[in-house]
Amino acid sequence: MEIVTWVLGGSLVHQDSLGTAASSIRAGAADERGTGILHSEKNDSWRLDDKRAEHEEPVHFVQMWVVPDEPGLTPGYQQLEIDAELATGALVTVASGLPRYRDRTAIEINSSHSAMHVARLSGADQAVDLPDAPYLHLFVARGEVEMEGVGTLYEGDAVRLTRSGGQRVLAHTPAEILVWEMHARLGAQ
Repeated sequence: MEIVTWVLGGSLVHQDSLGTAASSIRAGAADERGTGILHSEKNDSWRLDDKRAEHEEPVHFVQMWVVPDEPGLTPGYQQLEIDAELATGALVTVASGLPRYRDRTAIEINSSHSAMHVARLSGADQAVDLPDAPYLHLFVARGEVEMEGVGTLYEGDAVRLTRSGGQRVLAHTPAEILVWEMHARLGAQ
């Protein structure tokens, strides 16, 4: 299983059975690990950063699982900071196995039919266009947005679309959206 963790607020400590040193994952960082890794994420990154006091901000994160193209691959771990790209307000490719995103992907996953994008919209009617794909899943991680053809979506809302793309998502307030683009057929082996 390809597991992608996206931190929205606070921070996590990642440790795993590959010997990855304890590292802190904060908002704006993508984290991925593959099948076969024993791992933990804990809300105690203050132990790494500031041993004097615990963090006051609770951790808020989304963890997504994607079936890999083939079983039995060597496990791996990646973590990358992409805050600068997110500050542009564009739809940023965070994790992907799709060849067309290879040059602009933060994390490569072993799923040649999937890509995850994130946009941090400042509000003030800032907008992004969704990619064209057979299947899309949009999750409003924070804020309020207007999705063309759907209507107003609030924090925690999700929309699944088939044979779609190009819809405009407009932010009424500062917002963050996560978008999975999928090209595999349902039931494909």
